[in-house]
Amino acid sequence: MEDYLDPINSVGMPELTDSGVALEFLLTTKTGIRNLSIALTETASPALQKIMQTQLNVMIDLYFEISELMLKKEWLKPYDLEGQKELDIKSAENAISIAQLDLFPKSMNRKGMFPTPPKK
Repeated sequence: MEDYLDPINSVGMPELTDSGVALEFLLTTKTGIRNLSIALTETASPALQKIMQTQLNVMIDLYFEISELMLKKEWLKPYDLEGQKELDIKSAENAISIAQLDLFPKSMNRKGMFPTPPKK
């Protein structure tokens, strides 16, 4: 990508962003489930255990909802290793592409690239 400010380079970006956010949400939820499970086994208060158990069940349900969404959108392919590998490679290539962007290009002139609103 030569110019990240050129609108043509934003084609497909919403889908990439959505899948990235969903994956981060899935992994964060999974970490929360793990941490809450540990905390549940370490607490001695029955009232607190009940609250944690309820929260754990909610988080597990949320995890499966996110997983189902990602499977439906084909952002996650746990049963197709070759397909998942392709998704992971594409994601890594996009990350490298973004990391190599020149955030301070020499020419910042955007004249003519965006429509100018009519003057009233």
